[in-house]
This record gives sequence, structure tokens and C-alpha cells, in this order.
Amino acid sequence: MIGGIFPVFNKEISSTSTFEREPPGVKCEGFDLRAFRWTQMMIFAIEEINKESALLPNISLGYRILNSCASPTNTLRAALTLASGSEDIKSTSPCPPAISALIAESGSSQSLAVAGAFGPFQVPIVSYFSTCACLSDKAKYPTFFRTIPSDYFQAKALAALVKHFGWQWIGTIQSDNDYGLNGILAFTEEVKKFGVCIAFVGTILRTYTNDKMLEVVKMIKQSTVKVILAFVPEGDFYPLMREIVKQNITGIQWIASEAWITAPRPSTPEIYEAFGGALGFVVQKMAIPNLKPFLTGISPSKDPSAAFVMDFWEIMVTNHLHRIHFRNQFGDNVFFDENGDPPASYDIINWQLKDGQVPSSVCSNVCPLGTRKAQIKGKPTCCFDCIPCADGTIANSTADCTPCPQKYWSNERKDQCVPKTVEFLTYREPMGIAITVVSLLGASLSLATMMFFVHYRETPVIKASNSELSCLLLFSLFLCFLCPLTFIGRPTVWICMLRHTAFGVTFALCISCVLGKTIVVVTAFKATFPGNKVAAKFGPAQQRIIVFSCTLIQIGICILWLKLNPPFPDMVFRYSNKMIVLECNTGSDAAFCAVLGYIGILAIICLVLAFLARKLPDNFNEAKFINFSMLIFCAVWITFIPAYVSSPGKFTVAVETFAILSSAYGLLICIFAPKCYIILIKPEKNTKKHVMAKHFLTK
Repeated sequence: MIGGIFPVFNKEISSTSTFEREPPGVKCEGFDLRAFRWTQMMIFAIEEINKESALLPNISLGYRILNSCASPTNTLRAALTLASGSEDIKSTSPCPPAISALIAESGSSQSLAVAGAFGPFQVPIVSYFSTCACLSDKAKYPTFFRTIPSDYFQAKALAALVKHFGWQWIGTIQSDNDYGLNGILAFTEEVKKFGVCIAFVGTILRTYTNDKMLEVVKMIKQSTVKVILAFVPEGDFYPLMREIVKQNITGIQWIASEAWITAPRPSTPEIYEAFGGALGFVVQKMAIPNLKPFLTGISPSKDPSAAFVMDFWEIMVTNHLHRIHFRNQFGDNVFFDENGDPPASYDIINWQLKDGQVPSSVCSNVCPLGTRKAQIKGKPTCCFDCIPCADGTIANSTADCTPCPQKYWSNERKDQCVPKTVEFLTYREPMGIAITVVSLLGASLSLATMMFFVHYRETPVIKASNSELSCLLLFSLFLCFLCPLTFIGRPTVWICMLRHTAFGVTFALCISCVLGKTIVVVTAFKATFPGNKVAAKFGPAQQRIIVFSCTLIQIGICILWLKLNPPFPDMVFRYSNKMIVLECNTGSDAAFCAVLGYIGILAIICLVLAFLARKLPDNFNEAKFINFSMLIFCAVWITFIPAYVSSPGKFTVAVETFAILSSAYGLLICIFAPKCYIILIKPEKNTKKHVMAKHFLTK
């Protein structure tokens, strides 16, 4: 004997009438044609087995089918009734056998109730429609089996479907039972892997009051979602369907669980307007031989006592059959495979939009290029604001702002990294032009003065100022004036090495010449005292030795600098975020300081000697001009150090060239301008008598 429990009548009504002979209890109404078809399938299967003697030799199958009213309580009551055999049964056998197995039930909650109660008694229970994954626990339900996959697989398929269409903001509706609660839980865990957010979870049940149904309807109306998954049985969902139709809520793409996607009521003319085009998965079907003639041959004339046949026939007589075939007329229920891909074109899907396009359901639109997602406090991750990227970062293909490489900067739209502006001192800009003009002017004046001195080399003024050292000093000044030209233009390896070493060597040569001239002035004065032979010992040869030895020391420092850690072109990013400054890195700061320090030592020695000889009684005393030039030289380079450190970018180069040109002009003007003035303007003073005359100091 096989027991069967089906929700043929699926709506409970309380019976409290005092006129009924039976005590107050629960009755059912609402004939379910699909559940009735399930009962006929069970009968058909049993009859087919009995016809084939080879399947169960010497065994005949019988059946008892009861209604569950889609209620766990009634399902358990029906199961206990079948197991006890307490009902009157028409049978030729004096002792009808207890049930050997139970076919139950369509709802997961109903199956849980039966499986939990009958499992310890080793009664096999087979469900034809319960999909809750919780029923797969063999420790709790050892004798439970089913012919339909669990919701674990349906949840993964529904999540893949949502991902396939790019829906990221969806609502869910669950039935307040094991089927709905576990189904939505499994679905939520799956879609979270794809970054999908659940806007709301509505809970319904067929026994809920109308107020609770209206709360779910209000939740749907207030939400911005365009896609809703309903993981509910048809009986629980139908009251909400009618309320949605009543309030004319359209434009929502519904996703259905297997419990109602193939049910007839969603495809009736009343419901179809709001729920047409719903998408869902069904178990793969197959043709069963002889089933169709069996179903079409159902008639009370064959067996008036057959289970629920009279009720079925009454429904068929009092209602139209067109409702059964209505869904097939439209032919727009499209089912997807396990990968979420439809076997047919999207064109045959009746999308819930006027233009027939695939609906879009997002909480926040995709952030435009150049902006990033900013999470809204208290809302799911799918709800966000779009904030422009910070300077130096872009967002072009992702939702996050990524920093640009070091040599690039973000454009105004923050959607592309563009190369930073490269800055260095050029000949085309005003500063470069000014430095070039002043530098060439100084070099020209040095050459002109040199030629002037060569031309008037026999005059007393030129002879008195040591024409050889003067010409060598003018030549070194000529080179000093050309040094700033190496600071203009794009830095290269050779230019960087030439820039600092040329500056160091030429200024060392220049100051060495000044030192020689200073020593000549001091020794010349000492030579005027009787018996003093210092001047004789400090002749032209000694002067050359001093100049070249002092210069040679600087050359040695520069050679070591170039060999150990030479200057090199460098990119500097610290001055500006949008700009790269090309400048020459000194390589070794110690070497650079050594070069400047050596020049400073020579300048201080010259300054001290010139200061001591500034009041010598010669009429033409060159020491005071050297003293003044050294004061200017030292003042310029002392000022240069803080200005050099604090100047940004190419202005560092400008400060250095300014120091070079200022000190060179100071030497040129202070030392040579007075001599040129006497030769050109005061020729009467360009005599040996005047040059050699002495002013004796008096009290």
C-alpha cells in the first residue's frame, strides 16, 4: 500500500458552525488542478507497475490518497491517518496492510513535518516537489527522497541568471516557511559573490492578514528595483499577485522559483498583465508513454469513487477550460539552462518594459569616467555616490581611482593620464634670452678689454698692472661669462659634467690671477724699502707658478668628482605635481661643496691681502680695486647659497647663473674699468711719473 498526500484543496477555512455534527476544525477549499494532475500521475504510475508483472512479481500495489490543504499540520494529520489505517477502506482483504511508503508532499515545510515524524520508523517518504536544501540532511531525515533537485542548484541557477542580465539591485519575496526562507538564504549567498545587492526581503504567507500583504506591496512601490525574485509557492503568492494587479503595479521583471513559474494562475488574463514574461527554471521534462490518453480519459463514469475525480469534474463543468490553455497561447515563458543562458532569442521574452528591452535594475548608475564610488552610509554596497577622482588619479575602466605613473598626471576629466610638463631653462623664454644676452655681453666686453690692453700694452698704466696677469685674468673672465650658456637647454650627461666642472675651473683660474696680482702689489710696495729683495724673488715665473698651481688643485678636485660620482641629468618631481623639472644633479654634494669651498678660500686670501694693502701710498694703488672686487665677489656668493637652496625648479639654475655673471662683472668692472678710464678719459695721468708718484701720509 502506497500513501499519497497532495494539496488538492489548498486554502484553509475555519469551521465553527454549531449546526455541524462534527466538532469545529479546519476544512479546505480552492481546487488546485495541478495538484489533482499529480494525484493522477501517481495512480497512472501504480497501474503501469501492476500491469507489468516482471517489475514486482507476486506483488500488487495499492494506494490511498489524502488532501493536505497545503498545511504542515494537516499533512502530518493525513500521514498519521494513512499510517494507522483507521479510515474505512473498501477492500476484499480482511486486514488491509499499512502503507509501505509515502508520497508527500509538494511543500517543503509539509515534507519536513512528515520526514521528521516518520524517519525514526524507517518509512520511506518520496517528495515530488519539495526543494528545500535542508531536506538533504540524511542525519535528520534518513528516509526522505525526492524526484526534484534541491534549491541549492536552483539558487545557483537563479544567481547566474541575475548575473547574466547584469541586474545588481533586486528585491526578493519569500514565503514564511522552510521553502522560502532557505531558498532566499541560498540565493542571497550566491548573488553576493557577483556583487549583487538585495534591496528588500518581503515575507508572505497565504494565511497572512491583508495588512501584512499591503506592507509588502508598499515595500515594492517605494523601492527603485525593477527586478524581483519571488521564492514562494503558488498558493502563498497568489494573494499578493491579486493585490499587485489591483494597485496596477507594472514595469517589474519577475523572477520565479520552480514552485510557480509553471503554475496556471500567473498566466490568466487577470494576472498576466503584471506578471507576463516572468523568468524561471523548471526541471527538465520528458514524454511518458500512454500518459496523455490516461489524463484525457478521466471521467466520473469510470470510477465515481476515484480520488477527487468528482471535484475535478465539477470544476470543469462550472468553469471554462480556456484557463488551462491560456498560458500556452502566449508562448512567452522562456526557460534557461543551468548556465543562465536562454536557448532561444531574447526577442520572444515579454519584457516588462514598453520598448521591449532588457530591463536595467541598479541602485546607482555606473559612475562616469573620472569618478569613483563612495559608499553611502547605511545602504548596501550597490548604492553609492560618484565622487571626482583626486588630482593625479584617474578612473577610466574601473570604479576606483588609480594613481598615474610618476611621469604622468591626470587630465581635467580625470579619465586619462597625460605626460607631465617637462620644464628646463630654454633659450626661447625671457629668462633664457636675458641670461644669454648678459653672458655674451660680458664675454664680448672681456675680449674687447683684452684687445684694448694688448693695444695699449706699452702705456705706463698697463705696465704697472702686470699686463700678462691682466690678459690671463681677462681670458678667464671670458670663460666665466660663457659658463652660464651651459646652464641653458635640456640637461644631458656631457652638459651636466661640463656645467659644474667648467664653472669650478674657470673661476679658480680667475681668482688665482687676482691672487697673483694682489701678491704683486704687496711685494712691489715692500720692494721700496732698502735691502728688501722680495720683489726680485717674485717675478713672472713665480707668478705663473702660483696661478697654475692654484688652478691645478681645482682641476684635480674636478677630475676626482667626475671619476667617483659625476653630475648627471635628473628628473625632479617635488616642485610641482603637474611638472617635471629637468636639472643636473651634482652627483656628489661633497665634491660640489669642495669646488665652491676652494674658490671661496682663494677669494678670502685675496680679500685679506688686498685689505692689508688698500692704503699703500702709491698714486696708482690696484689693491683697493681688488679689495672692492673681492668684497662684491664674496657678497654675491654668500647670498647665492640660501637663494640656491630655496629656489624652485629652473629658478635654481637662474640663481646660479646670476651669481656667476654678477661676480664676473664685479671683477671685470672693479679691476679693469679704472684703467680703461685713465687711458681713454684721463690720458694725462697715463704717465710713468704719475703712476710711480707716492702720497706720503701726514698727520
